[in-house]
Amino acid sequence: MTIQSTIFSPAGDSAQPSDANPIYDVIIVGTGLAGYTLSRELRKLDTESSLLLISQDDAAYYSKPMLSNGLAKDKSAADLAAQDAQAMSDNLQATIINYATVSRIDADKSCITVNGGELQYKKLVLATGALQIKLPIKGNGADDTISVNDLAEYAEFRKRLEGIDRVAVMGPGLIGCEFANDLASIGKTTVIIGPDQYPLERLLPPEVGAELKQGLSGLGVEWHLGTFVTHIDRLPESGGEGTGGYSLALDNGETVEAGLVLSAAGLKPDCSLAEQAGLAIGTGIQVDRTLLSSVPNIYAIGDCAEVCGLVLPYVMPIMHAAKTLAANLAKASENGEQAAAMVSYPGMPVVVKTPAYPLVVASPAPDLDGSWSVEQSAGGVVASFLSPEGELLGFVLAGDRVAEKTKMGRKLPALLN
Repeated sequence: MTIQSTIFSPAGDSAQPSDANPIYDVIIVGTGLAGYTLSRELRKLDTESSLLLISQDDAAYYSKPMLSNGLAKDKSAADLAAQDAQAMSDNLQATIINYATVSRIDADKSCITVNGGELQYKKLVLATGALQIKLPIKGNGADDTISVNDLAEYAEFRKRLEGIDRVAVMGPGLIGCEFANDLASIGKTTVIIGPDQYPLERLLPPEVGAELKQGLSGLGVEWHLGTFVTHIDRLPESGGEGTGGYSLALDNGETVEAGLVLSAAGLKPDCSLAEQAGLAIGTGIQVDRTLLSSVPNIYAIGDCAEVCGLVLPYVMPIMHAAKTLAANLAKASENGEQAAAMVSYPGMPVVVKTPAYPLVVASPAPDLDGSWSVEQSAGGVVASFLSPEGELLGFVLAGDRVAEKTKMGRKLPALLN
């Protein structure tokens, strides 16, 4: 079913250009945390520029991190939606188009194609987020797997959970563990499957990974690690509507059965639109410290952006980047003398939502030379990633020691300074 796009204009239409075919001062593609945070920061500095936001969904504002602990809080998708598109349009004094498809960027003409029509911009921001990595799995049930990367998928997830007792989660990383904790907390038997030797292998030293595994096991989480799913096949119905569940064949010869399969294999920056427009692409859309891409007047922010080689799909990097980019998008002074703002990233610890074993992670910058030093006590763990000279480059706090987040955070070097 195709849903018709709606154009939301702010009350009084005070932020709109007067001509029939306006050239918008700023167009933002994406209304996730990055797009809406940037819009708020821009309006703090500039209330006059015409602002257009384009959303591929209903354009409601919600906190994406809440998706992986919404079950325990008994939050529906509607509960998580803090404001609808009209409220956001009014608050931001911006035009918002929802359920819209941006199919092309013409950088030479400074225009984008939206739902088949062209819109012109002075500055364009790509806040297109990230896409779930699709695993190469065979079988007649492979396409039935679900991922939860936005509010609509969360609503579908809750719907499909009804009557299901056992859930298989593909991916023992941060998102997989958070969802497993959430599912187990409401009584769902949860099985985590993945090639890693322990959960959060890329973020934790082995000792802490073992403790996290034990903490989640205490909730009833089951594990199949050091392996991966090769086939997913539907099981025969045992009565009623729908499938009788799924049989997951693993590469080690084992079989897992579940009523629902959740894919949490990780995310990759959505660079499809940027690639079509000829922007430089690495892991993400490559931008400098002003958030400017390789093409004039086109910027990128959030999970789709690679800032000076760093792709940081977390909340705090978005907050820092949004302030910087807002300053660079705001209307310059009359004489045009406005120095470009440069983003800086301090050390930014991340709280992992696994109440069964509380964690705070501050990953060291990529490719740094160092090793883990682990201090375990009855109250928890402090793991420090130290350089050969003994400098703190990153850390993990677990259990009661998560209370030391602020103190440890002050000791971290900047990721980008």
